[in-house]
Amino acid sequence: MATKDKLVIFDTTLRDGEQSPGASMSKDEKLRIAKLLEKMHVDVIEAGFAVSSQGDFDAVKLIADTVQDSRICSLSRAMTADIERAGEALKGASAGRIHTFIATSPIHMKYKLQMEPDDVLAQAIGAVKTARDLIDDVEFSLEDASRTDFEFMCRITEAVIKAGAKTINFPDTVGYSAPGEYGAIIHRLLNTVPNADQAIFSVHCHNDLGLAVANSLAAVQNGARQVECTINGLGERAGNASLEELVMAIRTRKDLYPVETGVDHSHIVPISRLVSSITGFPVQPNKAIVGANAFAHESGIHQDGILKMRETYEIMKAEDVGWTTNKLSLGKLSGRAAFAARLEDLDISFNSKEDFNQAFRRFKDLADKKREIFDEDLQALVSDVQMGTEEDALLLVDLEVLSKSGQLPHAKIVIRYQGQDHEVESTGDGAVDAIFNAIEKLIKSETELQVYSVNAVTQGTDSQGEVTVRLAKDGRIINGQGADTDILFASAKAYLHALTLIRNPGRLHPQLGGV
Repeated sequence: MATKDKLVIFDTTLRDGEQSPGASMSKDEKLRIAKLLEKMHVDVIEAGFAVSSQGDFDAVKLIADTVQDSRICSLSRAMTADIERAGEALKGASAGRIHTFIATSPIHMKYKLQMEPDDVLAQAIGAVKTARDLIDDVEFSLEDASRTDFEFMCRITEAVIKAGAKTINFPDTVGYSAPGEYGAIIHRLLNTVPNADQAIFSVHCHNDLGLAVANSLAAVQNGARQVECTINGLGERAGNASLEELVMAIRTRKDLYPVETGVDHSHIVPISRLVSSITGFPVQPNKAIVGANAFAHESGIHQDGILKMRETYEIMKAEDVGWTTNKLSLGKLSGRAAFAARLEDLDISFNSKEDFNQAFRRFKDLADKKREIFDEDLQALVSDVQMGTEEDALLLVDLEVLSKSGQLPHAKIVIRYQGQDHEVESTGDGAVDAIFNAIEKLIKSETELQVYSVNAVTQGTDSQGEVTVRLAKDGRIINGQGADTDILFASAKAYLHALTLIRNPGRLHPQLGGV
C-alpha cells in the first residue's frame, strides 16, 4: 500500500470559533482548550487575532508561551501593524505562524476594500514579506477565494509563494461553493500555479449551506493538504467545518482519502464538552460524532442488529472518540487526591490554591445533592468557579423564589459586588422572569435578552441544569452560563455572569474580519 500524505489539521476554534455571537472566551479558558488540542496532537492552533484587542493579544501570547507540541498561529490582516502585533505575541512560541489575509473576490475588492486588483496583489506580497521578516512560517489566505476570478487567484498565489508564504489558504468564506466545484478549483490551482509544489494548499470552509465538511473533504481528495476547522463546527453564522467530523471521516473511509492525520481521536468527546461548556453553545443531540444520540439506537431492528454484530449499524466505535472515558467516577466520599487527579485527567488547572479549594468545596456541596458526579459536572463546576474570579464579578449570594397558583411569582435575591451585599426583590410573569426583573432593578443594565436556554448537564432528575443567557447591548453580544441542580439558581448565575462580562470591555473584542 502506498504511503499516505500527512494532512495538517489547523484548529481555529479559539479564533474563528470565537467569532460566534456570544462565544467570547477569557485567556484562561482559551488556554484550557489549547492544552487539550495539544494533547490531541492538533498540528496548528490558531490562538486568536492579536491586534483585535489587548485581551486577544494576551491570550495568543499565553498560549504561545505555554504550548510546546503544537504550532501556534495568530491571524492578521495584510497590514504592517497587524503583522507586527502578531509577531510580538508569538515571540515565545516553540513553533509559531503568522496567518495574514486579504479579500480577493470582485465583490469584496470593490465594495469592502475599495481597491483595484493590482493594489490588492501588491499589498498581499508586501504583507507576506513583512511577516517573513518576523517569522519563518507564514500562511496567506485569499479571503472569499471560492468567488474569486481564477486567473487572479493564480496570479496572487504564485506571487505570495514567491514572497515566502509556506501555506496558501483558499477559504470558502461565505459557504457558497459545492463539493464538486470546490474540489475542482483546488485541483486546477495545483496544476496551474507554476510554484504550487513549494507550498501546502489549505482550505477553510464555512457551513452556510451545510457543506463545510463535504467541501473540505472534496478539496482533500483533490490535493489540499491542510484543513482548517473548529471543535463542534463552532464559528460565525452557520459555523465552520467540524474537526471531529473531518478527522473521523478520514479515519473511517481510509479507502477514499489518500491522507492520514496525527490527531488522537480519543479526546474528541472531552474537548467537545469542554468547548460547549466554556462557550455556552450546547451540542445538538443528533450531532455527528459528539451528539448524545450519535451512538444511540432506538429502533428494535437496529438494537437486534447491534447485539448480533456491532458493525451492522455502527461504522465507528463510541470508545474511539472518547465516549467511554467520561463515565461516573467520583462521589461524596471522594477526597482531594481523587478530585485533583480527575481534574488533571481533564486538563483542568487553577491559577491559585484558593481557586482549587473553592472548586473542591463546590464539588463536595454538589456531591451531597447528586449520587454520582460525571465529568460534565466537573466541567460545569470549574466554569462556575472561574466565573466568580472575573474582574468585578456579580455573584449570587442568596435566592428566594415564591411561585404559587393565582399569584405573581416573587423573587428576592442577594447579590455581592466588590465585597458588598445588595438585596433586591421583584415580581414577574414566571419565576425566572421575577429573578431577572429583580436583578435589573438593581443593575439597570439596559441590555436586551436575546436567548435563554436550559440544558441538562447529565442524565437523571438530579442532573445539574446548565443555563445560557445571551445579552446584547450597543452592538455587543455576550453569553453567560450558570450551572446548578436548581434551575432557578442556575438562571440567576447565568444572568449575573452575562452582566459581568458585558460590563467588562476587556472580555470583548471587535471582529476585524476573517477568512
